[in-house]
Amino acid sequence: MSQFLKLAFSVLFFTAFAMNAQETTALSYYLPQEVTYNKTIPTPKSVLGHEVGKWHVTHDKLVMYMKALANSSDRITLEDRGKTFEDRPLLLLTITSPKNHQNIEAIRKNHVGLTEISGKNADVSNMPIVVYQGFSIHGNEASGSNASLLLAYYLASAEGTQIDNLLENTVILLDPSFNPDGLQRFAGWVNMHKSEHLITDSNDREFSEVWPAGRTNHYWFDMNRDWLPVQLPESRARIKSFHQWMPNILTDHHEMGSNSSFFFQPGIPSRTHPLTPQMNQDLTKEIATYHAKAFDKIGSLYYTEESFDDFYYGKGSTFPDINGSIGILFEQGSARGHVQETENGLITFPFAIRNQLTAALSTLEAARNMRVSILNYQRQFYTDARNEANSNSAKAIVFGDEKDAAKTYHFAEMLQRHNIAFHEVKNDFTQNGKKYKKGASFIIPTNQRQSRLIKAMFEKRTQFQDSLFYDVSAWTLPLAFNLQYEELSSISNAGNKVTDLKAPNGIVNGSGNYAFVFEWNEYYSPKALAKIKAKGLRAKVAMKPFTLEGVTYDYGTIMIPAQNQAMNAKEIKAFLTKVASESNLNITAVSSGLTEGIDLGSNNFEAVKNIKVAMIVGGNVTSYDAGEIWHLFDQRYEIPLTKLDVDNFGRFDLSKYTHIILPNTYSLSSNATSKLKTWVKNGGTLIGYRNATRFLSDKKFISLDFKKTEIESKNVSFEDKRNHNGAQVIGGAIFNTKIDRSHPINFGYLQDELPMFRNTTLFIKPNEKSYDNPIQYTNNPLLSGYISEENLEHLKNTVPFQTTRMGSGRVIVFTDNTNFRAFWYGTNKLLMNAIFFSNMM
Repeated sequence: MSQFLKLAFSVLFFTAFAMNAQETTALSYYLPQEVTYNKTIPTPKSVLGHEVGKWHVTHDKLVMYMKALANSSDRITLEDRGKTFEDRPLLLLTITSPKNHQNIEAIRKNHVGLTEISGKNADVSNMPIVVYQGFSIHGNEASGSNASLLLAYYLASAEGTQIDNLLENTVILLDPSFNPDGLQRFAGWVNMHKSEHLITDSNDREFSEVWPAGRTNHYWFDMNRDWLPVQLPESRARIKSFHQWMPNILTDHHEMGSNSSFFFQPGIPSRTHPLTPQMNQDLTKEIATYHAKAFDKIGSLYYTEESFDDFYYGKGSTFPDINGSIGILFEQGSARGHVQETENGLITFPFAIRNQLTAALSTLEAARNMRVSILNYQRQFYTDARNEANSNSAKAIVFGDEKDAAKTYHFAEMLQRHNIAFHEVKNDFTQNGKKYKKGASFIIPTNQRQSRLIKAMFEKRTQFQDSLFYDVSAWTLPLAFNLQYEELSSISNAGNKVTDLKAPNGIVNGSGNYAFVFEWNEYYSPKALAKIKAKGLRAKVAMKPFTLEGVTYDYGTIMIPAQNQAMNAKEIKAFLTKVASESNLNITAVSSGLTEGIDLGSNNFEAVKNIKVAMIVGGNVTSYDAGEIWHLFDQRYEIPLTKLDVDNFGRFDLSKYTHIILPNTYSLSSNATSKLKTWVKNGGTLIGYRNATRFLSDKKFISLDFKKTEIESKNVSFEDKRNHNGAQVIGGAIFNTKIDRSHPINFGYLQDELPMFRNTTLFIKPNEKSYDNPIQYTNNPLLSGYISEENLEHLKNTVPFQTTRMGSGRVIVFTDNTNFRAFWYGTNKLLMNAIFFSNMM
C-alpha cells in the first residue's frame, strides 16, 4: 500500500472511530478497568439520559447528577455554598471514606492545625491528605466539568483495595463547575449547533461562539484572575472553602487551542514568583511524573515546562502556592464542540474528557503516594513563614482613609476573606507624614499564619528574573484601592482585633433645612448622586473648596438645595436618610448658605444634569473591559446602563442618551462611526477606553499626538524573536501620576498623586497648556511591575486622559483601564466623574 493510501486509510479510520466514539462512548472508554463498580450507584447516563460526551452537559444537569450521587453514596456529602449572579448553585462535593465522614470535622481541624504553631510537631503519618479538584473556570473549556461527572462516579462507585486505600487517606473536595453561568451559556451554544452527523470542519458555526462567548461569568469576568482580589460570588465561595480546609493540592482544569496536546505543570521555571518556595516546584515536578506515566499508558501526547507560569497569585494554579499548597494547571487541546479537525488529526470531545479524567486520577495517585512528604511540606511552609516574619523589621502594616470609609471597609473585607487578622487603630497617629485615625484605619500584624500572603498582597516589585508574563506583573493591592499604607516597626498602635467587620453607617447629620451637602471623596458618592438625580431632585457640584459650619469641603462637594424642589425639606431629608444608609456615606443638613469661600448660591456651584448612559458592546469590543464597566454600574453604583450591540447600532435612536461608553476596541463600521459623530456634535458625551483612543483619534473625534515606538531588533535570532518582542509588552503594571485636583475629572481625590494600572503601549504626548493635562505620568512613574527600559522612557510625562469639545458635545478618552477586574477601586471614580461632570470640563 502506498504512503498516500496508508495515510488516507488512517485518517478515514480515525474519523470513523471519532464519529462512533462521539455517539456511543461507553464508560469503559474513560474509566479504569482494574476495579469493579457498584451497580447501585447511578451512572451519568441513568440521570442525564445520555452517555458522557455525547452532549455538552448543562449546569442544571450537572447539579442533578451530583445530587443523585450524594443521595446514593455514603462516600459523598454535598454542600451548596451560594449562588452565581444568575442564581445557579455553587456546589462542592466532599468525598472520602465513610469512616472519615463520621469524623470529618476533627479531620479538618487537625489538618488546618498543620498551618498553626500548635501543629508544628504533629504526626502526619496517619493524617489524610486534602486535594481540591476544580473544573472549567472558563465556561467554554468544558471538557473539565464533563470529566467531573466521571470522576465523581468513579470515586462513588469504584470498589477494591486500591480505592479503599485512596479514600481512607484522602479527602477530596470536588468542585464540578467553577463557572456555572459560563458553562451553561457554552453548553447551550454547542448543543444548539450540533449536527446529527457531526461536522468536523473548524469553520462550522458550532466552533464560533457569538460575543461574549462562554468563557466568562455573567458580567464577562475571567474568573481565573479573581482568586486573590475575591470580588465575585463564585470566587468568594471557593476561597472560603479553600481557607476552611487549606488543601495540599489544588488542580485547575482548562483547555487551550485545538492544535495543542495536553499541558501539565511545572510551567516555565524562570517565571515562578520569588515568594514561592523551591520545594513547591520540586513537588510539582514529582507529581508530574504520575501524569506522564498515566498519559503514556493511554498514548496521549503531552508537554510540560514549556509555557504558562506561576507568577500572578490571582490564578487558580498559582494562588495555592502562596498558601502552603501546590497548585497545578491542566490545559487540554480543545474540541470546542463535539469533534474538530486539528493539526493532530480529529479531536473528539470524549477524547478531551478522557484526558482530563486521566489527569484528575493521576493527581489522586500522586497525592496518595506522596502524602507524607506533601503534608510535611505544608507544615514546613508555615513554620518558615513564621520564622521569616519574626526576623522581619516590619512588624505591622497600617492602612486606611479617613475620607473614604467604604473603600477602607472593602479592603478590610478582602483581607478577612483570606483569614488575615487585623486590628483597630488604638489612637490617632502619624507615620511618615500620613495620618491614621481611630475608626478609619486598621493594623495588620505581619507575624501571623498568612504572613507570606500579606507580603504578596502589599509588596512592590520592579526587578524580575524573566521579562515575559502570562498575566499581570503587579497587583499591589493598597495601590489598587488608592489607600495610604505604611509599614510599622511595632504593633504598639494596634487596638482590639477585628472580629465583626461592619460596613460604615450612612446618616444625615445636622438639623438645618437650608440645604444638604456631602463630599465626593467617599467611594459610594456617585451611587448617592445617581439616586438623588433619579428622584428628580436638583443637585449642584462645588467647583472650589469652601468651609461651612466649621467643616471644610473639597472640590466636587455635592449640594442639594432644600427650596424649589419637587419635595419639601422634610421629605427631602427623609429621602436622603435612606440614600445615605444605602450609600454608606454621611450627608449634612446645613442651616445657612454663607460660607468661607464660595457661598452655596455661588455660580461656582454647577448644576449636575440628568444622565442616561449607554455602552457599545459586541463586535470588536473587548468583553472583559465591557463587563467590568457593566458590573461597576450595576453592582456597585446601581446606575442603569443600556448595552447597545454594535450589530444593531444603525436602528438605535441615540438622542435619548447623554453618555455613550466605547470600551477597548479597534474599530467600528463607517456607518456606526458616522452616526456616533453626529450624536456627539448634537451634545452627547463619548467616553473611549484604551485602543478606542487611537480609533477615535484616527476618525477625527479628538486630536491626539501618540508617541511613535520602535523595537530595536538587531542581533536577535529567529528563536529569540518571540521573547524579544514579548518583553516590550506591558502585561499589567502600576504607575504613578500627578493630578490637578481642581479639574472635574479628579474630583474626590485628596492627594496630588494617583496610582494607575496600565496594560497598553499607547503613549499620548501632553498638550502645551498644562491645565489640559489634569492627569500626567510622573518623570519616575514605575511603582510596581515590569516595563522595558524603552517603554518606561516613552511613558514618562505622557498623559492617560484627554478631553475635547466636538460641536455641542464632548469626547473623553482614557488610555488605561480604570475599572480593571473590579478590584481597582482607586480609579473607579474617574469614570464616574466623566459621567456626572463632563459638561464642566
